[in-house]
Amino acid sequence: MTLQQWCDTGKTFRYKAQYDIFFQEAGAGENLLLLHGFPTASRDWHKIWAGLRERFHVLAPDFIGFGYSDKPGAYPYSIIDQADLIEALLENRGITATHVLAHDYGDTVFQELLARFIDRKQAGREGLQLLRATLLNGGLFPETHRPRPIQRALISPIGPLLTPLLSKASLSRNFHHIFGKNTRASEQEIGEFYELMVHKGGKSVFHKLIRYMEERRRYRERWVGALQNSPIPIRLINGAADPVSGRHMTERYKALIPDPDVVMLEEIGHYPQTEAPETVLRHFLEFAGRQ
Repeated sequence: MTLQQWCDTGKTFRYKAQYDIFFQEAGAGENLLLLHGFPTASRDWHKIWAGLRERFHVLAPDFIGFGYSDKPGAYPYSIIDQADLIEALLENRGITATHVLAHDYGDTVFQELLARFIDRKQAGREGLQLLRATLLNGGLFPETHRPRPIQRALISPIGPLLTPLLSKASLSRNFHHIFGKNTRASEQEIGEFYELMVHKGGKSVFHKLIRYMEERRRYRERWVGALQNSPIPIRLINGAADPVSGRHMTERYKALIPDPDVVMLEEIGHYPQTEAPETVLRHFLEFAGRQ
């Protein structure tokens, strides 16, 4: 689908009775929840969308503050709230159990959802059931996350002053460094990423969204502990050439996670699903038992 078709065929639901949240939904069968990364949107999954919807009932939202969803200025953006949003969306769609495929920021939202799932199981409470999860490049461990200089600047006190200066050219420069050298985003793709970022005044909330890096440190024990004590199977598919969460993060994952299931993609950067979509789809479907 083109970007316009992605927009036109999407749906919305009301979160907290006042915010419109965009999502794509297609397919039939077992449920699959797709959680996108920062600073992009659900459109990140479009290259593997057809392959996923042939085998699953797929749900791919834009988090609040991202993509085609609302981006309120006076809003307490947080990973905790994004997890609340996902639970509200799943309830809205009548989904009580789901597989998960997540990337980057979405990995962290998944970690909170997993921690809640573990809490419920230990307390003997009912609620959302998580099945299998596949994670792509993300800051699973704050001690291995290597943010780009622009991310460090945005989370600093001068962050609000920098957001008006964010441009398509600056996005292109930053994405040039985090993609694999042979799989970099095209100019058209950069333009689409940027269009989604600035939609509904998105630049103005960037310095608020970036606070997730602080949350990763604050909730490290909870979120890393969820991975270490996961009651569900998890596979990590990671682009090794990613300077932010690449090979170094994968080595930490192998050191901390019992019996780690890891697929390393050499020469692939931070966005495996757009850089190597066929490979990611194959490894995901193999893990999900849908080959």
